Amino acid sequence: MFILLKRILKSGWQNFLRDKETIFPTIFVLLIAIFLASLIFFLRDVGGFLITSIKEKTDVSVYFKEDVSEEEILKVKEELLKIPEVKSVEYISREEAFQKFIERYKDNPSYMESLEMVGKNPFFAALNIRAFEAYQYPVIDEFFEKKELEALIDHRSYPKSKVVIDRIFSLTFLVERVGIVLAILFLIIAILVNFNTIRLAILNSKTEIEIQRMVGASNWFIKGPFLTQGIICGILAAFISLFILTSLCWFLSPKLEVFLAGLNIFNLYAKNFWILFLIQISTGILLAIISTTIAIRKYLRI
Repeated sequence: MFILLKRILKSGWQNFLRDKETIFPTIFVLLIAIFLASLIFFLRDVGGFLITSIKEKTDVSVYFKEDVSEEEILKVKEELLKIPEVKSVEYISREEAFQKFIERYKDNPSYMESLEMVGKNPFFAALNIRAFEAYQYPVIDEFFEKKELEALIDHRSYPKSKVVIDRIFSLTFLVERVGIVLAILFLIIAILVNFNTIRLAILNSKTEIEIQRMVGASNWFIKGPFLTQGIICGILAAFISLFILTSLCWFLSPKLEVFLAGLNIFNLYAKNFWILFLIQISTGILLAIISTTIAIRKYLRI
C-alpha cells in the first residue's frame, strides 16, 4: 500500500513538472479564487469592527431653544430613556457646548474671530441620543413630533444624519454581497481552468494510460497522479495567497489605521492567521479535488 502511494505521488509530481505550460495559468486562477475567499472572510471581521465603531459613534442630536430650562430638558431625557430602542442619552448644556467648541478650534483663528464677532454664546443645549441599531432612529425621532415637545425644540439632526447612516450601512451590505459574488465567480472559473488542465494532462498521457490498463493497473493507480497534480496546484496557490495576504496586511496596516477607526489590520490578521490558513489550504485542495474528479470521470470513465 505504501509503495503504491509513493508511486502515485511520484507520478503526480512528474506530471506537475511536465505540464508547465498549463500549470501556471491554473495556479494563477486558483490563487485569485483562494485569495478572494480568504479576503472575504477576513473583511467580514474588519467590517464587523467598523460597523461596531460606527454604531458607537452614530447618534442623533436634539437642540433646544434658548429659553428652555435645564429642568425641562432633563425631564425629556428621562422620558427618552424609557423608550426600548434608546441605548443612551447625553445632556450637553449651552456652556459645555461652548467650551467644547473653544477647545476644539482654539488653534483656528478664523473660528475664534467669528465667535468673538457673535459676542455671545451661540450654542444650544442638546441631547445626544444613541440607539442600539441604526434602523431604530426613526422610532426615536417620532418621539419628538409630539406637540408639547415641538415648542421646546429648535431643530433636530436626524433628517440630515439619516442619509449618512443609511448610506454607510447600505455600502457595507453592498460590498459584502459584491465580494461574495466575485468569490463564487472565481471559484467556478478556477474549477473550469483546473478541469481543462487535468483534461490536457489526461489526453497527453493517453498512450501511457492505455498501457497501464493493459497490464492490469488499478483505477486508483491511474487516477491518483492526476489528483496529486491538482492538489499540488491547489496547495501552491494557497501558500502564494497566504504570502500575498500577509504582505498586504503588514504593508497597509499603518497606513489604514487612521481611516479604520484605530483598527490594526495586521494584528487582526495575526489573530485569525490559523483560521485563514486552514481556509486557504482547504479551499485550494477542495477546488483541485472537485475539478480533477470531474475531469477524470469525463475523460477516463473510471
